[in-house]
Amino acid sequence: MSPFVKSVALSSKRIFAACVRHYSSLTSELIDNMDKKATWDRFYAESSSRSPTFKNFEWFFGFSSVRDFIMPHLQTKRQPEALLQVLDLGCGTSALGACIYKHSPLPVCVSCADISPVAVRLMQEHVQTAAIQPHNLASQLRFVELDCTQLHEHCGSGSVDLIVDKGTTDALLRSKEGKGKANLVLKQCLRALHSSGALLQFSDEDPDARLLWLETEAREAGVMAANVAVQEVGELRGVCYYCYQVTPCPIVKK
Repeated sequence: MSPFVKSVALSSKRIFAACVRHYSSLTSELIDNMDKKATWDRFYAESSSRSPTFKNFEWFFGFSSVRDFIMPHLQTKRQPEALLQVLDLGCGTSALGACIYKHSPLPVCVSCADISPVAVRLMQEHVQTAAIQPHNLASQLRFVELDCTQLHEHCGSGSVDLIVDKGTTDALLRSKEGKGKANLVLKQCLRALHSSGALLQFSDEDPDARLLWLETEAREAGVMAANVAVQEVGELRGVCYYCYQVTPCPIVKK
């Protein structure tokens, strides 16, 4: 077994273990179908039925653990009057996107996107009920039903300043048809990013595996591999997590 396959398998087992702890009736479906809308519709429907009050479900960790990796990317606007465009890819019912909206001093438009309309509805209802307020009054927060493999239909080329992926790529890589989908999503993310933007992937996958994959796919997408980097987020419950950053830089053809 290659280091890439072995690392993905370990990461998937950890994601699966989290699902087992919270939603035991979905375990057999989740393990092989983490790229399917129906799987996540059931996942979030069950989560909402288990409690009379809404509770955010966080893959890996919450905003406080990764705040210092995200906020530096929201310090400068490329256009004085424009909102910084932020995409939380595969948001589920995480509070990550809402926290960016709440804490960004510069005006941002945070789009929280998920394949599951159930998750989108739950988050829309929660935000309205909780009356979440932004740090900057010009900021916007929205929740969008979106299959991340169809990102090109929703985001124009160079239109996004920051894309945050917390566990979404990990889920795709685990599913039966996931590697091809993960490749496609990465390429579409790089296309959607502004030249000064960044893609942040949070994962427990080993750098030896993830960096090679990112560099290879970035190169195929016409982005220089030198713009792929990794930082250690820290250890949580005995598992080490990483922040993988990819920044676009088109290759100049001679």
